[in-house]
Amino acid sequence: MAGKKEWYVLRAISGKEAKVKELLDAQIKNTSLGDYVSQVLIPTEKIYSTTKSGKKVVKERTLYSGYVFVEAELIGEVTHILRNTTNVIDFLGCGKGSEAKRPEPLRPGEVNRMLGIADELQETNEADLIDYKVGETVKVNYGAFTGMIGTVDEVNNEKKKLKVMVSIFGRKTPVELENSQVERE
Repeated sequence: MAGKKEWYVLRAISGKEAKVKELLDAQIKNTSLGDYVSQVLIPTEKIYSTTKSGKKVVKERTLYSGYVFVEAELIGEVTHILRNTTNVIDFLGCGKGSEAKRPEPLRPGEVNRMLGIADELQETNEADLIDYKVGETVKVNYGAFTGMIGTVDEVNNEKKKLKVMVSIFGRKTPVELENSQVERE
């Protein structure tokens, strides 16, 4: 019978976090490691940006570069297997050589923060993109109309676009913008 699993942090070679996760996931699925390791996470956040050509791009960025979080019960060879996975340097907080000590689990508050941050960032980014309303005053923060203030005339949630009426040479002119190009005034 398995004991209590706790969260630990593996230090990985920066940029190789996904490879470490892939290797560990394969071992969990195909070997008895799955009895002792239940989750491998790399907290990420979605970043919404617009290219120079005006295309909207969604990228995922690793929140903690060089770190992989594992929920595991460290008994028997489990510590050795995790520590010797390709691209893993060691557990966070373990000394080297003769001063090496048993890996310390994350405290519950740290776990909640780590798990909560990723969810919270994803939710706020999604919410920010959709909730503009017709008649609302917005400021353009990117593109050819940067700095202009306008009124939302039309909202297209499906395409995440807005039609904003801005004043150009004293005339109200409709401009189609992406939600990420404006902010509330």
